[in-house]
Amino acid sequence: TEGQAAMASFFNITCRPFLSSRTSLSPSPPPPHIAQLTQFKGWCWKVKRMSSSGPSQETESEPPETTRSPSNPASLLSSSSVSSYNWCAGLGGVGFLETAYLTFLKLTNSDVFCPIGGGSCGDVLSSDYAVVFGVPLPLIGMVSYGLVVALGLQLPGKKLPFGIEESNGRLLLLGCTTSMAVASGYFLYILSTRLSGASCSYCLLSAFLSFSLFFITLKDFGLEEIQKFLGLQLCIASLVIFSLNTSYATSRPASSSLADIDLEYVATEVTTPSSPFAISLARHLQSIGAKMYGAFWCSHCLEQKQMFGKEAAELLNYVECFPNGFRKGTKMIKACADAKLEGFPTWVINGQVLSGDQELSELAEVSGFNFEESNQPS
Repeated sequence: TEGQAAMASFFNITCRPFLSSRTSLSPSPPPPHIAQLTQFKGWCWKVKRMSSSGPSQETESEPPETTRSPSNPASLLSSSSVSSYNWCAGLGGVGFLETAYLTFLKLTNSDVFCPIGGGSCGDVLSSDYAVVFGVPLPLIGMVSYGLVVALGLQLPGKKLPFGIEESNGRLLLLGCTTSMAVASGYFLYILSTRLSGASCSYCLLSAFLSFSLFFITLKDFGLEEIQKFLGLQLCIASLVIFSLNTSYATSRPASSSLADIDLEYVATEVTTPSSPFAISLARHLQSIGAKMYGAFWCSHCLEQKQMFGKEAAELLNYVECFPNGFRKGTKMIKACADAKLEGFPTWVINGQVLSGDQELSELAEVSGFNFEESNQPS
């Protein structure tokens, strides 16, 4: 009709140039004049539809509104996985530092700084439960945390060493965190039953980290995958508990006999008389700074003093390593710990270490003592 022809002419002159321009807008919020142009553009599309005479004429499709496309489920899963691995790496790093510190203290027999619980941390670290099959427990924890950190850093990039596939790496992470959580639960049971009254802030921190890593790994796998590997997790948990029970069962007979020992310090009494040679040797050892390290309950230490006799033994530089008595968990004094003793008695003469009780002639030879020269008049 004449009306449609007039509207078509108006559309060709006014609206088509505007609709044919395909410029991209910046992602920032549009200013007010752009919003008005958008409304005018929508009105032009209505004019074009009204001016169309039928389906045979060529029409341009209306461009859809610019909306944010929904996120890809695969990308969301990948992002979630990366976030979980980052958490594993971070928490594992904290656990690695903690266990490395405790391993150093355990191997060097150093005192433990316990922020909470007084000196209980040292008692727990020096107990029989801090060793599994002869290996310090903190060292095992340090290796476990280190493995979690390595997997947490490598899995996001899917670049695992030794040709390990990503699926196997995820299973390894699950198995590692499962064993750590089970072991932490076992040690919390030991702490509350066998070491009742002891408080160990490092133990509680390690348990928190282990359980957190376990639940983070579970969340990353999801319920359906966890159901597939539930049998594997139960086998790992059973193996961990069996290993710990076996280790502590084999060490219990020897340690249980020491559990009730509580010895008060008693000064040993030397009853044998001293020979002139023993007295001269004792004075010589004292003059050169030789030291004898021992313990009041050590029978070999008493035998060594009896060799010198009462008068000579009082002249020796004797260091008592347990001046406050001995009980389970008691440590040697710092002077004895610094000497790195392997047994009692121990002699340190001119930088040379002699373990066990020694004959007086051997002590004289090592110290460079000559009895005949010492008896010559000055």
